[in-house]
Parts: sequence; C-alpha cells; structure tokens
Amino acid sequence: MSFVGDQNPRYRIVPKCADASTGHAEACIDLAAAYGLTLDEWQANVVRAWFRMTPERMWCASTWGLSVARQNGKNGALEAVELYLMVILGYKILHTSHLLTSARKAFKRLMSFFGKKVNDPNAPYPELNAMVVEIRKTNGQEAIELSNGGLIEVGARTGGAGRGSSFDFLIVDEAQEYEEDEQEALEATVSASPSGDPVIVYMGTPPKVVGERGAPFIRVRSAAVTGRSKRSAWVEHSPQGELDKMTEIELQAFVRDRRNWAAGNPAGGKRISESTIEGECERMSARSFARERLNMFPSPAEKLEMAFPEKVLKRSAVQLDAIDAAASVSAFGLDMNPEKTKISICAAVPGESKTHLELAVNADFAAEGTSAVVEWFWERCKRRIPVVLDAFSPARDLLEAPLKKRGLMVRVLDSNEFVQACAQLHHAFHKEKSVTWFVEQDHLYESLKSTVKEPLKNRPGSFKWTRSDLEVDLMPTMAATCALFGSTKFARKRRSASSGDARKKRHAIAM
Repeated sequence: MSFVGDQNPRYRIVPKCADASTGHAEACIDLAAAYGLTLDEWQANVVRAWFRMTPERMWCASTWGLSVARQNGKNGALEAVELYLMVILGYKILHTSHLLTSARKAFKRLMSFFGKKVNDPNAPYPELNAMVVEIRKTNGQEAIELSNGGLIEVGARTGGAGRGSSFDFLIVDEAQEYEEDEQEALEATVSASPSGDPVIVYMGTPPKVVGERGAPFIRVRSAAVTGRSKRSAWVEHSPQGELDKMTEIELQAFVRDRRNWAAGNPAGGKRISESTIEGECERMSARSFARERLNMFPSPAEKLEMAFPEKVLKRSAVQLDAIDAAASVSAFGLDMNPEKTKISICAAVPGESKTHLELAVNADFAAEGTSAVVEWFWERCKRRIPVVLDAFSPARDLLEAPLKKRGLMVRVLDSNEFVQACAQLHHAFHKEKSVTWFVEQDHLYESLKSTVKEPLKNRPGSFKWTRSDLEVDLMPTMAATCALFGSTKFARKRRSASSGDARKKRHAIAM
C-alpha cells in the first residue's frame, strides 16, 4: 500500500458556539478553487475550523492556530483565507514572518492572484486586478490595497512591520520564532481593529527550545489544547504521544513507526515522499526528527501537577510583623534567568517551628553589576552564611567564581541535591507546614503559584521544577528552593545575637 498522509488532525479545537455559521468557510474553499488553488482535504478542514461565525456575525474564535510539519503546505490554506478576507469581506490584514525572505515569498504568491501592478495587462485574473488600488513593493513592507477596503501588508517582524497602523487580522507566520517583545508591539496593531472583531493567526512548528523565542506560540498552543482558552480555533497534525514521558527505546520505536509519519504529515505521498521521510529519519536524531518531521511539541505544562496551589500558599502567608525581629538569616538562595538579565535572591530565616522564606532581591541584572552583587552578599554573609545555587543555574557563569574569590561560602547543588531540595520545599509547604512567606511579596507568590512538578524519567516519585506560565519567572521559586535546602544542610550554628543587631540584619536584607 502506498504511503498516504492522514487528513485528520490530532487536535481540531473550536470554541463552543451555538448556531455557528460555516457558510464563509465553504465560500472560501470555493473561491480559492475558482482561482486555481484547490485545497487538500486537510487544508479545507483548517478553513472550516477557523471560519465559524456567531449569529451576530462575529468570529467564534479570536485566536486561530495551525501547526503542521514543514513542506506540507500550510501556506496554501493561509493563501485561501487571505484571498477571501480581502476580496469578499474587505478586511485589513498584517502578514508577518520571521525572515524577510519568507515575507517576500508570501507576497509573490499573493501577486500571482492580483497581478504585479494596477491595470496589469498580464494579470492572470483580470477581475481581481480590476479591484487593485495600489501594489506597494517597498523592500520588506510590501502591500496590496483593494477598492473594497481590503488590504494586506506583508513584512518581516524584524523590520518593524505594521507599526502605527490598525488591522483586523494579524498573521504570525513562523510563530516558532515569535518573541515576547514582538508580540507586545504587534498585538497593538489589532487592538483598534476597524471591524471591531480582531483575530490573531499563529502558524508554525515546535520551537527547538522552550525559551523567549517561540514562547508566545507555546503559550497559545498550551492554552488551546488544555482547554484553558475558550476562544481558540487550533488545528495540529501530529501523532498521539508525549515525548517527555518516553524512554529512549520508546522514542526510537515511536519515530520509526510509519503510522506516526502519516499522522504528522497530511501531505505525505503528495508533496512529501516516503523516501524523503526515510532519509530524514536515518540522518536526524530521534528527538530532532520528532520535532521537525512529526511536529511533536513538549507536553503542555498545564498537564503536570501544580506544585503549590493557591490554597497551600495562602495558608502559609504571613504579615511583616509576624516574623521575629531577632531571627537572622541562615542561608541565601540565588538564581538567574537564562538571558542573565534578571536575578533573584531568597533568604531563609529559621524560627522556633518554621523557616521563613523572604525574597530579598528580584531585580534586573547586568554583567557590570557583578561586583555590586558580590559586595551585597559579603555585607550580609561574610564567611559564615552559605550562598546556595543549582548546578545548572545561569548564575554560576557570572557569580560563582567572584563570590568564592571574595571568600564567601558558596554551595552548588548537584542534580541529586537539587531533586532533594525540590522535594524538601514541596514537603515543607504541604506536609510539615513548616515554611512561611510575606503575603506582600507578589513576585514570590506568582512564581510559586506557577510552578509545576516535572517528573524525572526512571525515578518514580522524583521531580524538579518547571513553570506552567511562560510569562512568569521561575527564579524566585528556584532561589527559595536553594535557600531552604541550604538552611538545613549547609548553615552553621550561630551564636545568639542581640535583638538590636539581629533586627538591623533582618531589615538590611533588601538590596
């Protein structure tokens, strides 16, 4: 039997919408076919998932998404959608790509419908060319404007596409490269949508790593597939399975299963041959093949167990005056974000029955500020109070050596110790109820509230931290984890200090 891609997606998520109309979807498919763009079954089903309207003629979904492996033809579905939105509905569209070359390709494909200029005698479809008011070919800011008000601007996000204008639709192509600052700038372009019914369309493949780049795409996808978003229309072609939970042997079998090839490649046997996929499977690592050819995302963090539910956190929250002023710090935990632009420091302050965790610093950081951080620790720790951090913390690169050179007691947790530290913090909040934190510290609260337990492979019951919301920093949780562990394992016994001296040290925690 010949290799044929599966036309049914793994995810076809649409909002619950009573009496939704699909008339525009069928009209869109027919219009595309009339102009030489006959959609595959799977592409037509994308249009049907997106183009659903309420009886009040509003879009059922305000976020549309499509994820399918490369070379399957996702842009064919998008071209049909853009053509219909412009020609029939007269909407204004901003189409953005990560690369300028991708933006130019998209623009050339649109010109194949409308022609290359106003009154183009060589236009393939004169009736479409007759609607053209202007075709702008400015490098990186191409545009087609129609007489019915329809408009599309096409550009690279790095080139400042669409800044200062208002659109009904924002297309985010190559969404795996979409960054937070780009999202902040571009979403404003549809906030004052001329139609009053803006839509943002995300299209792409899984990012190579979960970080700043691709974070908005991961967030949108997670919200859709976990049901958190009620106004998302998401279509994804990928095989059933969770890579994060597979052993290496299971992963190898997974990527060699040709049923999974078909599930992740609806254009298999048409645009992509079986032999091409065979070659990729032989040359690429299993995880790269799963991401690039099978379109497999990391498991949504929302499916994992929340480490510190709000009820647990509120139970342990205290007011400022509830902490003994005579108590002093026994350990500091330290962490930094991957970009090395933010730093978190948490203090562990033991009491008679509970240890208080106080976020001493949560601030921006620059490499030239290293000496100031070192002096901050020296003033509070000298050689007695340990500074604790995870072995994989980005803070090690910049701060471990300077702190040790100054004479501070730096303790770096190896993998096993960090797993123990995570378990200790979880147990302290849930079972022992032996920790407190200041209710006023929103950064620590938001970080803990968004922390989830990520199970470790081949270690049943063991876990480390990850986050459920990519907008929230994990650093305060990491710093608190290290501080509590350092307080019990590395802290030295201290002589009792006078109440006045201790109070001075306690109120000097903040930077």
